[in-house]
Amino acid sequence: MRPSETQNSINLKLILICFLCLLFFLLVFKSNFTPFRENHPSPILETHVSSSTCPATEEQLLSPACPSLLFTPTCTKTPPSLAQALVHYATLNVTPQQTFNEISVTSRVLQKKAPCNFLVFGLGHDSLMWTALNHGGRTVFLEEDKSWMERIKQKFPSVESYYVVYDTKVHEADELLEVGMGEDCKVVADPRFSKYKLSLKGFPNEVYDVEWDLIMVDAPTGYHDEAPGRIDGCHLHCRVDG
Repeated sequence: MRPSETQNSINLKLILICFLCLLFFLLVFKSNFTPFRENHPSPILETHVSSSTCPATEEQLLSPACPSLLFTPTCTKTPPSLAQALVHYATLNVTPQQTFNEISVTSRVLQKKAPCNFLVFGLGHDSLMWTALNHGGRTVFLEEDKSWMERIKQKFPSVESYYVVYDTKVHEADELLEVGMGEDCKVVADPRFSKYKLSLKGFPNEVYDVEWDLIMVDAPTGYHDEAPGRIDGCHLHCRVDG
């Protein structure tokens, strides 16, 4: 009986040792396996994400769908010309020369063409507005009153204006209209060297050398017989438009 009990005791010890060894290996294996899963995501999960019906682009992954305050526009500063115009007209007590409807017509055209080359006959209280509405383009004003032009230049140095002299008179309107219907009017030539009476001679080179996208005739004066009237400006507009 005693040898049998000894054998059973040995077998029990072996079983216990084997069990402890197995438990030890399981613990070691588990400790090594957990970091592996943390560092290497499941391929099943990756396959599910990549096979989505609406794959996310790289740009969508980098920025949120609804930008937070951290995603601010890169250009938020108001252009200086626009800021100056807003301050000027917010504190101005002078009524503009043009009505709201008249201003709206040109404004709608500028919305389509700006930035562009914009030539304006006349310099007034609304000139800064036209320059601001054509932001990024070139706006040039032609003025017959030299003292008035100097006043505007001192107040708004950024406004580009030139002094011009007109040869026409209001009382010549009927004659000039007949001239405008003649054959000479159809000849396209440099006005600086033309003998045509309605050719605008003596103007700054900026008027002749620039290809104008838009021309607004709001001057010169024409409320008395000796005033130059606006036939020159209208004629230039027609020649440019072809």
